[in-house]
Amino acid sequence: MEDVRPVESVEELRKRIESLRGRVSENVVEELEKKLVEVYEKYGLYEEEVDAILGEVAKRYESSLVEPGEPVGTVAAQSLGEPSTQMTLRVFHYAGVREFNVTLGLPRLIEIVDARKRPETPIMEIYLEEEYKNSEEKAKEIARRIESTLIENVAESIVINPYEGAIIKLDPEMLEDKGVKISDVVAVLEALNIGEIEVDEENYTVRVELPEEYMDYSKMEKIRQKIASARIKGVKGIKKVIIQKRGDEYVLIAEGSNLPEVMRIKGVDWRKVYTNDIMEIERTLGIEAARAAIIREIKSILDDQGLDVDIRHIMLLADVMTWTGRVRQVGRMGVAGEKPSVLARATFEMTVQKLIEAAVSGEVDNLNGVPENIIIGQIIPVGTGLVELYATSSSIRNQKTEG
Repeated sequence: MEDVRPVESVEELRKRIESLRGRVSENVVEELEKKLVEVYEKYGLYEEEVDAILGEVAKRYESSLVEPGEPVGTVAAQSLGEPSTQMTLRVFHYAGVREFNVTLGLPRLIEIVDARKRPETPIMEIYLEEEYKNSEEKAKEIARRIESTLIENVAESIVINPYEGAIIKLDPEMLEDKGVKISDVVAVLEALNIGEIEVDEENYTVRVELPEEYMDYSKMEKIRQKIASARIKGVKGIKKVIIQKRGDEYVLIAEGSNLPEVMRIKGVDWRKVYTNDIMEIERTLGIEAARAAIIREIKSILDDQGLDVDIRHIMLLADVMTWTGRVRQVGRMGVAGEKPSVLARATFEMTVQKLIEAAVSGEVDNLNGVPENIIIGQIIPVGTGLVELYATSSSIRNQKTEG
């Protein structure tokens, strides 16, 4: 039996791994080196084992590469489009939180690829720092600081009449629950600057004496709405916060989204805060973070529906939407409308208008892409059609003769 030789040192192991460079990507080499060094330091390795692992990694990497000329865009479109026909159109409860509804399935997928400015149901997952995440009381304290508390949230009634002005009857239980004092409500009303304020703390009543200019019935409802929607505390845009226990830690689930403001709150682990508002992620954290969010959101939608799609198709879609440095929709106002080919733009929507615009501006279609060549019946630049090389039978015979 042939002797098996152990790897003598980490340096020797690294030298063997170096043989993969040039055959696989740098990321694969670095990740493999990290894992193998970890295993070697714990258990040791034999040369034969290392060689077998390196050979298998190279084999699998090479078999996973796209063939030259493969129409990856068409395959990705089909791979995402076909399963999406099986999606539901319902609005679901957020995982484990019955108080919140969240748009999933096909409507959510359409929101993402259309690059909507704001999702229909914005949701945030807010993780807490070490000293806060294991205490329910501390989690509640942060939740109170984040959740928007409006005057209407702590008022039993808000009534306006021409004789007494605006009368706000406060709910003592809600004041206690939200951690709000009467003085906080008064401070907000003073900031609105709509009239003199009288406070009856014993009866939890605040009266605002309105000037004559507001004593018009058409203006009274506007003033009532202005008072009701005045924010006492919390983060703008966050309507409600629920505390959810996950394992040993507490996580806050927020209805609404305001990423930059929530990240500033003391006790919040800003590195883990997540929102499903992709455009807000782009504005706050940049295009790479937005790309990662697109991939995560689409993968999550498909997984929830039990649909198995290779993540590389989703990554390709995210790349197309973000490669310019901005998130663009996959439609005539974005990716499809910016194609250099006149015929390709015309195949998507508003065919006549696109052709007229191109004719007026004297555009020329060089027929470099796939859709335009299909339209006129030419060989498409895909697969063997991508290679501008041909050989005649006589040249092949001459080559054989010379050989």
